[in-house]
Amino acid sequence: QLELVESGGGLAKPGGFLQLSCTTSAFQLSDFRVGWFRQAPGKEREGVSCIAPNAGLTYYADSVKGRFTISRDPDKNVVLMQMKGLNSEDTGVYYCAVLSGSTTCADYVHELSGLEAWGEGTLVTVSS
Repeated sequence: QLELVESGGGLAKPGGFLQLSCTTSAFQLSDFRVGWFRQAPGKEREGVSCIAPNAGLTYYADSVKGRFTISRDPDKNVVLMQMKGLNSEDTGVYYCAVLSGSTTCADYVHELSGLEAWGEGTLVTVSS
């Protein structure tokens, strides 16, 4: 069973910064394509970012491009997502997910395809 754990959510003011972490003790995240998606209250899930295995190529939704950065720390077996310039539209529960090998980051971000496993999420609230 693939077990992912997200952390780092919380309350941030508009324009603020948060860093989310995704980790697991079950396998090496660096072997997989890993993505973040979010779900705002009353809205559909939305692909946010994705990072490819090993080479670390990244992909972002247009709504977060230039503000969010996904990265890996393979020594700690963690995938991070730094979020700056937060606004109210970023409020929601954020999940990290491991993707199937046949899924591209673009397909994941645009269509949320290839989800293999995800955690319970971490809540991000952006409010003044």
